[in-house]
Amino acid sequence: MRILLVEDDAHTAAFISKGLREDGHSVDHASDGKQGLFLATTEPYDALVLDRMLPGLDGMTLLRTLRGAGNSVPILMLTALGETDHRVEGLRAGADDYLVKPFAYAELSARLDGIVRRSQHNEREPTRLKVGDLELDLLARQAQREGRRIELQPREFRLLEYLMRHAGQVVTRTMLLESVWDYHFDPQTNVIDVHISRLRQKIDQGFSRPMLHTVRGAGYRLSE
Repeated sequence: MRILLVEDDAHTAAFISKGLREDGHSVDHASDGKQGLFLATTEPYDALVLDRMLPGLDGMTLLRTLRGAGNSVPILMLTALGETDHRVEGLRAGADDYLVKPFAYAELSARLDGIVRRSQHNEREPTRLKVGDLELDLLARQAQREGRRIELQPREFRLLEYLMRHAGQVVTRTMLLESVWDYHFDPQTNVIDVHISRLRQKIDQGFSRPMLHTVRGAGYRLSE
């Protein structure tokens, strides 16, 4: 990984840099906040190790500036301020993890690996699904079609999410029971038919063309 270390204490910076390089990482070091901000906004990094107390530009301001600009690089914040309020403030400002000085290098390395791994996982997982003019915001838990908001009940949302993740494919009743209702047996009810009917009314009724189709003898398919 390519890592930016923003730390003004020379001894601490040398200690961290040595460990990271021995682990096979490439390390750039900035000794003040202004230099750190310049490097973080002009060079690509896999992660930042950021001291909170910095000359020129403090770590909290640097953190808020990066997040405000839409920079989502994983950030591990270091600090001598171990109070809960300080840790909460840093995390709410956008830090991915917080490590209080003094610390063991092994813990820093493990925490750094953790925030990078979580970041890579989040990048793989979409936060918004789109099929034609139908959109589903997984974070806001909202659906819309042709820009019109669609109100969904929690189970309807899960059903639509599953159908959109399998857009164009035939989804069987068994697949829906297991994935949306967490049933691993057929309850011998019309629960799927009822929810499909309600969902169809919400996402198809009043629009130019239907998207939710019944495939006789097989299941359902969501497609443009």
